[in-house]
Amino acid sequence: MAQLDTSDAREGAPEGGPEGAPGEAGAPRPRWSDRVGRWRRGLWPAGIALALALLVSLHARMPNRIGNVGSLLETFLPWCGLLFPVLAVCAVVRRSATALVALLVPVLVWTNLFGGLLLDKTGDGGELMVVSHNVDADNGDHAGTARQIAESGADVVALQEVPQPQREVYESELREAYPHHAVEGTIGLWSRYPMDDVAPVDTGMGWTRALRGTVRAEHGPVAVYVAHLPSVRVQFRAGFTAEQRDRSAELLGEAIAAEPVDHAVLLGDLNGTMNDRALAPLTSQLRSTQGAAGAGFGFSWPAGFPMARIDQILVRTLEPVSSWTLSATGSDHLPVAARVNF
Repeated sequence: MAQLDTSDAREGAPEGGPEGAPGEAGAPRPRWSDRVGRWRRGLWPAGIALALALLVSLHARMPNRIGNVGSLLETFLPWCGLLFPVLAVCAVVRRSATALVALLVPVLVWTNLFGGLLLDKTGDGGELMVVSHNVDADNGDHAGTARQIAESGADVVALQEVPQPQREVYESELREAYPHHAVEGTIGLWSRYPMDDVAPVDTGMGWTRALRGTVRAEHGPVAVYVAHLPSVRVQFRAGFTAEQRDRSAELLGEAIAAEPVDHAVLLGDLNGTMNDRALAPLTSQLRSTQGAAGAGFGFSWPAGFPMARIDQILVRTLEPVSSWTLSATGSDHLPVAARVNF
């Protein structure tokens, strides 16, 4: 009996058969042309995307009772956006239209919260320039740090964490540019303009971590507050230990609320971001210069790879014109600067 020779056909045929059909090696490969499958596949990345959207949009409802987890999330909330490209790759690999559509939800939520920060809102001019810097007690070059600050051209400078042995270094290096200054504890305020009514502000620490002074600027008096709120820590058992900082923020907010001078500015290391609900006593009555007149997030800490803006410049009845971070000094924080109009 004659037999049909099919060897040539076998050699030319693809090993897995037609596209999307199972081959000898295993399961079929998903394809975009499969209209039903592309909506059924990728349910797990779609679920993660929707959960991320809920997390970002409802961050204020995350409870703080256990380990202050809500404040911890809000400190690094912008970094949730790093999950978007990961989920997009998962959706493409799975050829899942469902996952791609679901990913649009957290992207829109994130953009609504932070998209405005990505726009360049800086303007020209400004009637008053202010700088705030946590100089870091362990700074290896305090003299160099002071010189960099003096060269910034600021009218008012607020420094935090000034070690007592290095106080004379800062006074010496800043004296020429800033003839008026006051230091309380580790907090210092330097100004080109005369100052009066300088006094410490109680933040419940038992020692001075904040002060207030009236700067007699060219365009009018400004109540300047300088603060270094208590540090926060992430500990395995205790969680995000921020109770002391939260209480200090409340006391500082009460002092600012009672401030009789119309124009007010708060400069300092607040150990918290503008998203952190714990700073509501301050953010409810003061405006962030970075949010109003900056370009980008303006992260200030840690200096080597900034991940959060915990050094703030907040104003009341002053109009932010520009806001930015200065070049790194010997500190583990970056200096932050802003120009404002009256």
